[in-house]
Amino acid sequence: MAFSEQQQRWYEAACARIDKERLKQRTLELTRIHSPTGAEAAASRYLVEQMSAMGLDAEYQTISEQSGNAVGRLAGSGEGARMLLYAPVDTHLEADESRDVPWVGPELRDDMKTDAYTQGDLVIGLGASNPKCMVTTLMEAVHAVREAGVPLKGEAVLAFAGGGMPQLVPERNHFGLSSGVSQMLMRGVTADFGIIFKPWWEIYHDHPGMCWFKVSVRGTLGYSGIPRGTPGFRSSIVPAARVILALEDWLPRYTERHTRGQIAPEGWIAAVRSGWPEKPAFPSATTEIYLDLRCNPHQTTAEVQAEFDAAMRDILARNPGVEADWEMYASVPGSRTPEDHWVVRSATRGWEAQEGRPYPGAPMLAGQTDAAAINNLGIPLVRIGYPWIGDETVPEAFAEGLGGMGVCNIQGMIKPCRALIYSIIDSLTREREALEL
Repeated sequence: MAFSEQQQRWYEAACARIDKERLKQRTLELTRIHSPTGAEAAASRYLVEQMSAMGLDAEYQTISEQSGNAVGRLAGSGEGARMLLYAPVDTHLEADESRDVPWVGPELRDDMKTDAYTQGDLVIGLGASNPKCMVTTLMEAVHAVREAGVPLKGEAVLAFAGGGMPQLVPERNHFGLSSGVSQMLMRGVTADFGIIFKPWWEIYHDHPGMCWFKVSVRGTLGYSGIPRGTPGFRSSIVPAARVILALEDWLPRYTERHTRGQIAPEGWIAAVRSGWPEKPAFPSATTEIYLDLRCNPHQTTAEVQAEFDAAMRDILARNPGVEADWEMYASVPGSRTPEDHWVVRSATRGWEAQEGRPYPGAPMLAGQTDAAAINNLGIPLVRIGYPWIGDETVPEAFAEGLGGMGVCNIQGMIKPCRALIYSIIDSLTREREALEL
């Protein structure tokens, strides 16, 4: 459904209202507000203030003393659809050397710290690229639509939740794994469909899930003064190494078997834990291996667990003498929105309007987001994104590894912002019947 002449005028007027300096300043301010998973209250309260200043009906949803969500509504005439525009607000690191180093590297780089700064069009600081500029670009799109005076029939719902990172934080009520968005959608926030804004300038309607496993390899408590081979003493660490290598051999074949649609579900061993660093004279009786298996929307988490069970039984059968048990300790099912759903087609048109060519299709993905939970809770969702800052634009000091996802190119957000505006106007200036609702 092409834009009418009037819709095109509204679209051009709204795009003309995009304010790059406002977007940069808001991204800088939000990046300077520390919001690790389970402690997003200050950032969410800031967003409520900003959305209220934009003229939106904004509210803060309390989850705990440390955490909360931010929601803002731009109402229309009531004849149209309700559209969710979503991004998480929490960061994956604590910005605390005592907790993050050496696991992030030898030191906290500037893109892992909260004292953010600008460098030309770049905003540098923990989470500047993911998730802070995702939040502020959604806000800028709605801000521009409102300033342009576009007469909406439907309602735009800006929604920013905590607990979106794929982690669990024990000291903050085990927050994470979409806990914030789950509470948000069970406490009055709803929509007919929506967009989640994430990295990569692509369109995804399939949303990966994930399953977390802990493998415990068993031995006996030892003592470094005991000769090797002494009856009654067995290492857990050396057998665990054999299990790790066997899993590393199995994981690529798992991915190959379950690649389907837009998803190539990867798996990674992420942590190994054993014994006491302060007393290495006593080799541990248990070595724990932690891994994340992604899954596509066509797999249930029970099917993933059954497949992992079979893989572990096979590994043990091929390694006599290795004793181990295992469990799945967290999971989020994958989900999908039909490719012909209105919001998917609208997002694709928005992409094509920026590129001037048909959308060629997205590369395979395994990145898990709140989209899986939102979709599973009943809101059809499409993922669109922005160009992930590449080696040609990121300063060399921040080019290695994932880092703090903390370098945002504001100029690179303008094209995605225009695509968001396209879908907002496309979806919310029509009556419900035109959207097949």
